Amino acid sequence: MTDIITRDGTWHFDGDTLRVVPGGKVHPVRQGLGEFAVPLRAVAGISFEPDRKGGRLRLRLRAGACPVLRAANGRLKGASDPYQLTVEKDRTGVAGYLVDEVRNALLIEQVPDGPVDGFLLPGPSVPVSGGGGDGTASFDGETVRLVWNWKAEEAKSSGGAVSFPVSEVTGVHWMPSIGLENGFLRFDRSGSVSALPAKFDPCALDLWGLSRREDTAVLVAAAVLARMPTARAGERPPALPAPGEDTAAGRRTGAGTDAGGDSGTAPGPGTGGLEAPADHDVLLRRLRELGELHGAGILTDDEFTAAKQAVLKRL
Repeated sequence: MTDIITRDGTWHFDGDTLRVVPGGKVHPVRQGLGEFAVPLRAVAGISFEPDRKGGRLRLRLRAGACPVLRAANGRLKGASDPYQLTVEKDRTGVAGYLVDEVRNALLIEQVPDGPVDGFLLPGPSVPVSGGGGDGTASFDGETVRLVWNWKAEEAKSSGGAVSFPVSEVTGVHWMPSIGLENGFLRFDRSGSVSALPAKFDPCALDLWGLSRREDTAVLVAAAVLARMPTARAGERPPALPAPGEDTAAGRRTGAGTDAGGDSGTAPGPGTGGLEAPADHDVLLRRLRELGELHGAGILTDDEFTAAKQAVLKRL
């Protein structure tokens, strides 16, 4: 088990799961997401980026594993990214140790780093609400509701609040405000895809970027994505993969890049192969596989030694 505790939050790794706990004064998106667990099979890599003040831990997930990253589509700003952790100078040693532990576990379990066909994380818990600008969006797990404030255009406010079941949602689009361009949270419904600007669209919030709290609309988008009929059926949800969400060839190199393609199947929960009574045979098989990877030149001497030591600890 490895823990790193900083002012920015806490990461705890037990060999199978990385538990993320946000600090007390973090971005509203991270506050709203709260504490959550990342299974090892959802991880593509991890790296530590040092700087003068300490550094930053960065966790890389497999493409399609996280509803929040899919909804954000690469647009989460650094402070709002739940997969980054600011590390103080006196914690850099622990950060390096955590990176080694996660990388060793990925090597031992041979977790693919390619995309997945369905979410491996549940996304934000419900009920959830967020947004700003001309209104607020909420979702209770079954129904999406948009409520307008006094700043909404009459075309919206005159029709009152809008509600519709998640079963009618065919697409979710979130864009934060960038520069002078407003952002939006828009829902496509079956048989109806609006071409109206967000400020006139009754199925969209118009986000002005006047407050960081407006970014919490991405949590509503993620919660809906995770519960849409296609997601429940295990299909890839109708949203573009986020640039960078699957970057982690850095699992071994620390480079933070990934080719983004792998047809391998990740081990399911409880199939890590390190549980009695099969521990001994499975670990011996892992040692043989690591030896083959080393012999083929895929693992460096240092990587092979570190991974072998991690396996031997469990024998």
